[in-house]
Amino acid sequence: MNKICAVDLFCGAGGLTRGLKAAGINVRLGVDVDAACEYPFSFNNRTRFLLKSVQKLDASEIIRLWGNSRFTLLAGCAPCQPFSLYRQGKTAEKDGRWNLLAEFQRLALETAPTLITMENVPRLAEQSIFAEFIAALEGAKYNVSYQVVKSADYGVPQQRERLVLLASKLGLVELISPTHADKPRTVRQSISKLPALSAGGVHPRDPLHHSADLSPRNLRRIRASKPGGTWRDWDARLVAACHKKKSGKTYPSVYGRMTWDEPAPTMTTQFFGFGNGRFGHPEQDRAISLREGAIIQSFPKTYRFIRPGEPLRIGTLGRLIGNAVPVKLAQAIGRSLVNHVQDFVAKERANRTRPVAGRKSS
Repeated sequence: MNKICAVDLFCGAGGLTRGLKAAGINVRLGVDVDAACEYPFSFNNRTRFLLKSVQKLDASEIIRLWGNSRFTLLAGCAPCQPFSLYRQGKTAEKDGRWNLLAEFQRLALETAPTLITMENVPRLAEQSIFAEFIAALEGAKYNVSYQVVKSADYGVPQQRERLVLLASKLGLVELISPTHADKPRTVRQSISKLPALSAGGVHPRDPLHHSADLSPRNLRRIRASKPGGTWRDWDARLVAACHKKKSGKTYPSVYGRMTWDEPAPTMTTQFFGFGNGRFGHPEQDRAISLREGAIIQSFPKTYRFIRPGEPLRIGTLGRLIGNAVPVKLAQAIGRSLVNHVQDFVAKERANRTRPVAGRKSS
């Protein structure tokens, strides 16, 4: 009766659900409009997947799944691209995904769950749509807390910062204290034991341990790169023409190698490309593999993203992995909610057994 029953909107490949379930939350459904998410979400989490736009989802579909559960949770991460730093000046309001947060708000108000959680990019907190979301929840008698957190503080081996919101009808709920603030997990701890690969190589027993190919010029570039360095370390003949311009000099964090003894940079949907960020392997002359990216997102090493025998589409899988909620951060969110409910139940029991004033207890 005291278990939290959840629905995960914008569930993607299952990072949030995986973490919530690891914390003891019963996730009954994941919803996403991307058909590529179905196999990794449902196979790894043994949870039903609904291929449907959240814009077309009716509140009754969620309420029916919750049944008579006492504690319910609506969770999700609306697509973050409209609010991301990586948009490079594009107008967020013109992005069709801008209003998906409003759809999350609609379903939250119509289903009235006990608990709500949402994870997104830090810049969302600066937007008017987020202020409207907070006001709507508070108007519906939710206690709301939110903060920007470092994923590395919760065991995720990357420097990813995220906005985490928690809301509850039971009282104030807050994220648990950092578990790895003093000793963040590093690239070395995460991927150093994986088999070596060459650029364009794939491990015969793990199709996800696959590295994108490199052009001869990019192969020369990565050989000239050092961990933590930039393209500014190269011979001038290797520097891209766009970086020689004044505007290009402000982008030093591309064409770089990761550093062994630090957390990785933030994983994006293009992490498999050497030229898309500091995604070069610390030692091997290649970008990190899809499997390495998934591990840095704190997915288990055995997490499957494609059916056996299915063709591997590196762009699709990079998108699924890069867009995922890091599993360890999701687990911290889940633990926060479970602790909150347990505290509420404990206080409830204490109140029932407390002697009535003026009456002697036997």
